[in-house]
Amino acid sequence: MLTIDQFDYHLPAPLIAHKPAEVRDHSQLLVVNRKSGLITDQHFFNLPQIIDQNYLIVRNNTKVIPARIFGQKTTGGHVELLLIKRSSILTDGETWECLTKPGLKPGQTIVFPNSPLVGVCQNRNGYTQIIKFNQSATTLFTTLDQIGHTPIPPYIHWQQSDEQHLRDIYQTTFAKHQGSVAAPTAGLHFTQELDQKLREQGIEIVEVTLHVSLGTFLPVKEENIINHQMHSEQFELTNSAADQINQAKNNGKKILSVGTTTTRVLESCANNQAVLTPQSGETDIYIYPGYQFKIVDSLITNFHLPKSTLLMLISAFASFPQTQTKFESFQKSLVGLAYQQAIDKEYRFYSFGDAMLIL
Repeated sequence: MLTIDQFDYHLPAPLIAHKPAEVRDHSQLLVVNRKSGLITDQHFFNLPQIIDQNYLIVRNNTKVIPARIFGQKTTGGHVELLLIKRSSILTDGETWECLTKPGLKPGQTIVFPNSPLVGVCQNRNGYTQIIKFNQSATTLFTTLDQIGHTPIPPYIHWQQSDEQHLRDIYQTTFAKHQGSVAAPTAGLHFTQELDQKLREQGIEIVEVTLHVSLGTFLPVKEENIINHQMHSEQFELTNSAADQINQAKNNGKKILSVGTTTTRVLESCANNQAVLTPQSGETDIYIYPGYQFKIVDSLITNFHLPKSTLLMLISAFASFPQTQTKFESFQKSLVGLAYQQAIDKEYRFYSFGDAMLIL
């Protein structure tokens, strides 16, 4: 049995990053070699010197939406909504799974000051409530741009009131498809200049889409982690992306996944022969030690919270059957040792923090 306490570690609070590096690719990069056990300190801008044309990079091009909005019940009480995931598109609007504060009853209507947007609570679905809005697609996203606020994790104490600046820095430079409530943070370290250097070196970059939702962040409350239920997230792997990655695999190239969200897309779409099938839909794939990775050969990832599913995924990536070492506990694992080195050297942790490359 794998217990939640096996994925714990202590992080000094001053190491939590509350803003990103001044220049995105100047963040630190801890490089972990699974074969040799060597752990070295680099900077993200050194990536073109660390990998070569035998690698193909895959990353998540989702775009964070200003999903936090403040409204009012028709009875007068204030309501805060966090749009989590689109549920359905209707002829007269669309429905979203939302977190609400306070909770709402079915049939309650929410209006939003200085906006034509109206929401009606339909029902409850576990953690979330289903809200039907009177706008859909482009119109709703335009309204969110006008009245919404960028949701950032509660452990980040954002000191500035500039919403536009926050939208700029909490977004990858290659974001395209709207729908995430959180950034795929491993991608925040890339710059257009770095992309150009990688491509000049013959390194291909392919994009997939996964709209980050509760599945990435819900706390694991089960003592036995296997009993945890992942919240599903929407994704798309296009025909061209699948073909390019499959071809690279056939040619012996290594697939370098940027982030746990990208990894979840690739592993969700792979069969046991390590072949990807293009598809779109929802995934609730849950990766923890003992999982056999089918597509991903290397991984770029930020430093994650204790006892999180993200920590479980990277623990799986650096333990048996990927390596000869069976997982006992995070602190005794290779990645746990890497985290301790990062702590000792005062790396910056979590969403706005530094990165790690596992080879």
